[in-house]
Amino acid sequence: MKFKTLICLLVAVVFARTASAQVNELSGWGAWFHTQKFNDKWGASFDGQFRSAHHAAYLKNILLRPSVNYYFDKSKHLDLGYAYVTANGRTATGAHTFRPEHRIFEQFIVSHKAGTNTAISHRFRLEQRFLGQTATQPDVFAQRFRYFVRGVVPLNTQAPFVKGTFVALQNEAFANVQNKDKINKHVFDQNRAYAAFGYRLNKMIDVEAGYLNQYIKHAEAYTINHVMQVALYTRFGF
Repeated sequence: MKFKTLICLLVAVVFARTASAQVNELSGWGAWFHTQKFNDKWGASFDGQFRSAHHAAYLKNILLRPSVNYYFDKSKHLDLGYAYVTANGRTATGAHTFRPEHRIFEQFIVSHKAGTNTAISHRFRLEQRFLGQTATQPDVFAQRFRYFVRGVVPLNTQAPFVKGTFVALQNEAFANVQNKDKINKHVFDQNRAYAAFGYRLNKMIDVEAGYLNQYIKHAEAYTINHVMQVALYTRFGF
């Protein structure tokens, strides 16, 4: 996918979803993404994320997600992982609610260059979701497919890009593939469009901050979550 096409798709998603939004929220996310390569074939990944509720009223979600990675070559790898997600909430009376979720996921990632220095990655993920029981909801099992595309565009002409500023653009679409009636009654689940400025300290460390537009489809409504995200990326063994 060319870089200009990626920009147009991101802009179209943001404006189309915002125009039809029913509920708007504003939150903050912090994330750390780490990849560790042990040798030419094997590696591991981990990401930890902390997500606030509307107006940072409380910590809504904690996500911990490790995986084992098998590399076919430098541009393709297959991962098997586990995720633990907490979902904290508040009722209309202010009472605290909590729902844990366990996930197993399988994903395939392929990366390539666009032009001389822009890095593009595509991720195809299938996840099995085990949502825990609450006072008003039973245990739920469901499966969901996610497609993610991300481009990192350096703002200098240095090749290879090992240090300096960059722009990151990405989009991820979610689709329910099993038991959608127990989730939101729709195949479409959510979409996340994101744009950020970042700085590469060296070939192992990136830091970035940006805006993420999260469109969430519910059974009878939809939510637009305007997210300010700060992220750290680390890569060892490459």
